[in-house]
Amino acid sequence: MPPFKALKKGKWILELILGASIIMATAHTPATPTLHPGVEPLRAGQGTSFVWRKLHSLLGVIPIGAFLLEHLLSNFEALKGPIAYGAQVKFLNSLPLVRVLEWTFIFLPILYHALYGVYIWLRGKSNVIYYPWSGNWMYVAQRYTGLIAFVYIAQHVYRQRFSGIMLPENPYASFHKVQVELQNPFMLAFYVIAMIAICWHFSYGVWLFAAKWGITPGKTARKRFGFACFGLGLVLAVMGLAGIWAFVGGKYPNVPENITPPTTVSANAFAGVLHG
Repeated sequence: MPPFKALKKGKWILELILGASIIMATAHTPATPTLHPGVEPLRAGQGTSFVWRKLHSLLGVIPIGAFLLEHLLSNFEALKGPIAYGAQVKFLNSLPLVRVLEWTFIFLPILYHALYGVYIWLRGKSNVIYYPWSGNWMYVAQRYTGLIAFVYIAQHVYRQRFSGIMLPENPYASFHKVQVELQNPFMLAFYVIAMIAICWHFSYGVWLFAAKWGITPGKTARKRFGFACFGLGLVLAVMGLAGIWAFVGGKYPNVPENITPPTTVSANAFAGVLHG
């Protein structure tokens, strides 16, 4: 074989060998990427986060949601006047084991729901700047309305339940106590904002509850239920604002603290008066 051809053939063999080496090198399995410490994704049935989140979602509807409905209905009694409102407060405080019910189904669930909600907020990201989708804005609104609701409930419970005149022992002073607090324009504005925020937070929370618990499977079902929840929030907000209006609207101005409830006359006493 001529030297030129031998050299050319050797070069071809060398290129074939090197090419095979390159192909074999690129066929190697890539190195396993380095994993950084972090939070594992939430999966159903795994870990305790799933249980705590489910409990957080459930408490937001039962019993906290039930308490919200009861509270709005009770405040709606203020439209009937100070006597009717005082009678409603008296009825609620006369329930058996009312203090046990108060702590078990109101104070402790609200405290857990609020604190765990803040915990979820600190761990999550909304990304409304980079991803301005409706879901991200809903996430942000739910977090901030929850914060407003917690601040409002904390100060409201302290002022009405644990400071000043004790309403459990003096239920007919309740209208006066709320009315005096709402005479401050800043407190009145805060009450109005908080009422709207609470009703939004609850209605959207009901929508999330139905979605997370599998009550509304599918996009169509969630969309329809979303309209129902919007209507619910609107009705509750109107009721709440109407209750606030009862204290500041001018129909019952300057209600005294020591109003006297109406006295009831028994049938026997009334008969005695007639025959006397």
